[in-house]
Amino acid sequence: MLLSYDGFNKIVNVNATTKHMECVIAVGNSATCVQVCPQKRDLLACPSKCEGQACMDSGECCHPQCLGSCTEPGNDMACAACQHYSHEGRCVPDCPPGTYRFEGWRCITKEVCAQVHLPSEVDFVIHDGECMPDCPPGFTRIESQSMYCSACDGLCDKVCETKTIDSLDAAQSLQGCTVIRGNLHINIRRGNNIASELESFMGLIQTVTGYVRIKHSHALGSLSFLKSLRYIWGEELLENMYAFSALDNQHLQYLWDWSQHNLTIRAGKLFFRSNPKLCMSEIHKMWEKTGVIEKIEQNDVRNNGERASCESHIIKFKANNTQSNRIKLTWERYRPPDYRDLISFIVYYKEAPFQNITEFDGQDGCGSSWTMVDVDLPQEKSLDPGVLLYPLKPWTQYAIFVKAITLLVEDKHIVGAKSEVVYIRTKASEPSMPRDARAYANTSYSLVVKWSPPISPNGNSTFYLLRWQQQPEDRELYQHNYCSKELKIPIRISATALSDVDEDTKPTKSDLAGGEKGQCCKCPKTDEVKKAEAEERTFSKAFENFLHNSVFTPRPHNSRRRRELFGVANDTLARSLSQNMTSPEGNITEPELVERVYPFSETISQTEFMEIFNLQPFTVYRIDIHACNYEVQRCSAAAFVFSRTKPAEKADNIPGPVTHEKDEKIDGTVVLRWPEPPQPSGLILMYELKFRLGSEPEKHECVSRQQYRELGGTRLTNLGSGNYSVRVRATSLAGNGSWTESVFFYVPQSKLYVPDEWEVAREKITLCRELGQGSFGMVYEGIAKGVVKDEPETRVAIKTVNESASMRERIEFLNEASVMKEFNCHHVVRLLGVVSQGQPTLVIMELMTRGDLKSYLRSLRSKEHGSCSQALPPLKKMIQMAGEISDGMAYLNANKFVHRDLAARNCMVAEDFTVKIGDFGMTRDIYETDYYRKGGKGLLPVRWMSPESLKDGVFTTNSDVW
Repeated sequence: MLLSYDGFNKIVNVNATTKHMECVIAVGNSATCVQVCPQKRDLLACPSKCEGQACMDSGECCHPQCLGSCTEPGNDMACAACQHYSHEGRCVPDCPPGTYRFEGWRCITKEVCAQVHLPSEVDFVIHDGECMPDCPPGFTRIESQSMYCSACDGLCDKVCETKTIDSLDAAQSLQGCTVIRGNLHINIRRGNNIASELESFMGLIQTVTGYVRIKHSHALGSLSFLKSLRYIWGEELLENMYAFSALDNQHLQYLWDWSQHNLTIRAGKLFFRSNPKLCMSEIHKMWEKTGVIEKIEQNDVRNNGERASCESHIIKFKANNTQSNRIKLTWERYRPPDYRDLISFIVYYKEAPFQNITEFDGQDGCGSSWTMVDVDLPQEKSLDPGVLLYPLKPWTQYAIFVKAITLLVEDKHIVGAKSEVVYIRTKASEPSMPRDARAYANTSYSLVVKWSPPISPNGNSTFYLLRWQQQPEDRELYQHNYCSKELKIPIRISATALSDVDEDTKPTKSDLAGGEKGQCCKCPKTDEVKKAEAEERTFSKAFENFLHNSVFTPRPHNSRRRRELFGVANDTLARSLSQNMTSPEGNITEPELVERVYPFSETISQTEFMEIFNLQPFTVYRIDIHACNYEVQRCSAAAFVFSRTKPAEKADNIPGPVTHEKDEKIDGTVVLRWPEPPQPSGLILMYELKFRLGSEPEKHECVSRQQYRELGGTRLTNLGSGNYSVRVRATSLAGNGSWTESVFFYVPQSKLYVPDEWEVAREKITLCRELGQGSFGMVYEGIAKGVVKDEPETRVAIKTVNESASMRERIEFLNEASVMKEFNCHHVVRLLGVVSQGQPTLVIMELMTRGDLKSYLRSLRSKEHGSCSQALPPLKKMIQMAGEISDGMAYLNANKFVHRDLAARNCMVAEDFTVKIGDFGMTRDIYETDYYRKGGKGLLPVRWMSPESLKDGVFTTNSDVW
């Protein structure tokens, strides 16, 4: 809300939403008003030229005195809010002369300040150029109705009127009072442990102008709560005689410590009656110290000290033995005239930071701040009594005194014994743990560690022992394939100082609300913020799992080692655990699965701040902080914190070149290899490749960690021929590295045929005549020189490929030649050689002069009226032909070949009428238990195929039999 004046009489509220509103047209022609946060706009949108000043939405800079935004650049009257103060519509750095700062944001005149009132109708004052509700501490109004303040000489007086204190609530009304104008009546009949509270409420009272009366205050044990009382003027006296009266206070046994307290009574007498625990010696001390002129009369001091040990023997301590948490005391044995009157001893002790404690401090009628221990008399009269005070705080000063309990009564006064108050400090011990340990990354090689001192230093000289250890990364991350779209990359972030904000510097709710005093809208979260929060939640879960796995793991029995000079209370946590994971063979250790044991480093700090240097980039460190004492050479348990350093620049870049190597066994395959970053940011989770053919769009490929370990890179397959460029980058726990320089390589065209020992020189082949059209092209008869052993020249059949044949047909043609190289059977057409160099490609085969079996059998048909040109072969010859075909097929079957196209057209007849198996264009070798399924788009011999081959495309020896 914004504050303004209505008629200079009162402050009225003006809705801040009228100042900064923007209307956004929504769907359906409806307008939604959205409040704009000027401070957010200033921080996020202003260009660097504004040098931190506010700016407009267009990016133009506002006047330097503007806060948040403005409606006109460079105009101090167009600001949405003022950086310092507002005066007559302008934003100014300070209020001009004649005006005063008001409410921290605007300037007003003296006349306006005089008309401003609080609900109590108290006028405002002007002090140090500011209009404020009252004078600041150390100053007071010059006059009761004045608007100006003057400095006090010492403590500023606060005058209060006559008051009767009968409860703590009544005492609270005197808090801060220094002068009681009138009388002070104290009548507190009940209350538990009220001495300290009375001191906080009435401890500043210095002067009482009238008299002081303490009556029926059974809850009071002393008057030490009036620690500042110095004057009782006695302008008004009780019964016109007494300036100080103490009547019927059953537990009052002590007034003040007169060695440290001065009190002056200017007029009047003292009156003490019916205070059974207040000794007369205390009354006489007060008479002597206060300067009362009139002597004490017997009638004024009746019935006091009847139940007090007013005549006490002084008990002296004889010895003490002090440890860090205990004190053992012995004192001399008090021997009264009649030993039967000595009942026991009581030891009183309490913490005493300063040596100014009296027996009666902190005591009242219902309780005491002293701890009491009953001590029985020793059985043997020769032994001195003693006590063991335990447990006590280390390095703490205690006030102690002893009192004897007796029954001896003489003249109605108890005679006892007690000691003086002595002060003993316990010995030092190890401190408590340091608090609020926190660390953040300063650079890639250092961490800043801060902490708060221990609550209990337990000594006078405390220093800090810092021990840090590098933590291994979670090796389970290597077991995942982050190339899978369903798996998110576990990006880690380094610790920053953003969370390391001191409590007194954290922005308040009003600071976050905007530049003005009103509420401001909460800006919606951006996608980046939501993503960061999601990653933070993921990291928190992983970190919690890491803590459970790392910190709460039992220590092995054999991990004990010699302690260092300083004993560390939680030495177990300071040790590291080593687990070597080996492969099933037992003798091969996977390098990525070995948990390396890192040593601890340590240093000493005298302050609650330390910067640790020479660390590894983007590495998690565990930092243990021990508080130690020189006196005992011992340290506390550790406050530990985990923190990660920042990633080093270029740490995830691949250092060396990307090399390429052609796979000789598989066409269109290239093996790429590259070195790993030597010191990556945590772990390398995967690699990314981008490659392209020529000017085509880039293709992306992900290489998992497991795939990289197999080859030291990856294999690109099914590449077409041409020039390629490729670049690689690594992805670690810190994110992506930089892309490497592009590497170029060439993939040649796939070779259709590799020359071997079957290669025949083209000049050794002579074509004679055409024999007919084959599956791929014309078949010729020719002469081949030196293709058959011991034959200079041999008549051969020469197969060719048509010039118009497709690439697939040429591949199938050479495939047939490759198949025939495996055959060496009398009833299988023999391959004699191949001419693959140059064009056309030639396949040299055994010459079958009578052609294929189909043509040969058709040539035996009667041409006209049943007359035969040749005699039909006898049945025996037909059976022989069938046997020759079966023998050839049996050979193929024995050598794990399936023909797939056995027909009369593919059986050849030699000069001597021997039938041989030919045309191996569809022949495939298989394993004995396998089936071959036609997967290409080649033509199939439908008329001759078996039913299972037609239905399922499966070819076996059985289908050849069909």
